[in-house]
Amino acid sequence: MRSRFDGQLALLNKELITMGSLCEEAITLVLEALCGGNVEAAKKVTAMDDEIDQMERDIEALCLKLLLQQQPVARDLRQISAALKMITDMERIGDQAEDIAEIITFLQGRTRDNLRIRKMAEATMKMVKDSVDAYVKKDIALAESVIAYDDVVDNYFNEEKTSLIGQIAVNPEDGEYALDLLMIAKYFERIGDHAANIAEWVMFSITGTRQAP
Repeated sequence: MRSRFDGQLALLNKELITMGSLCEEAITLVLEALCGGNVEAAKKVTAMDDEIDQMERDIEALCLKLLLQQQPVARDLRQISAALKMITDMERIGDQAEDIAEIITFLQGRTRDNLRIRKMAEATMKMVKDSVDAYVKKDIALAESVIAYDDVVDNYFNEEKTSLIGQIAVNPEDGEYALDLLMIAKYFERIGDHAANIAEWVMFSITGTRQAP
């Protein structure tokens, strides 16, 4: 019975890693669209978000099966409960990547010139990648670094918000474009928050405690 349970836990681990990789790929496509004006890359994010949504449903069903049909010990319960929390954050990363992609498609390449948002996107990509890597490697130090790095993304957002507000004041006729950029920056800031949440749940799955926000 335990060997079967361990096999299902291994499947859960594999599915989580796959879902995390899809989130990384979605952000990579968004970054390509943002920096290169690649509208086709942006359009691919919608299909990827659908795949991420389906994985969330599949993993949730597997977690419930493990909880209802088996008798997990405390360590197993931590892994399963952390997985349920992580997939919620991963699903939201997919949603926000799609939201950014939709705005980029509408702007048709104008985002290429914004260096700060590009840096913010790259910083967010690092957070998502490192949070997934922390789970794969069971690396507490890497998870802690992801949580700390959220300050970098927050600082980029605050700087961009201040800059865009100034642009609107100087050039109000282009205010709609500035607001679109602000929404892109806000979505990246939220993705950073979700990556930090994933890192916190990685720590919980290993140690049984979650770092206070």
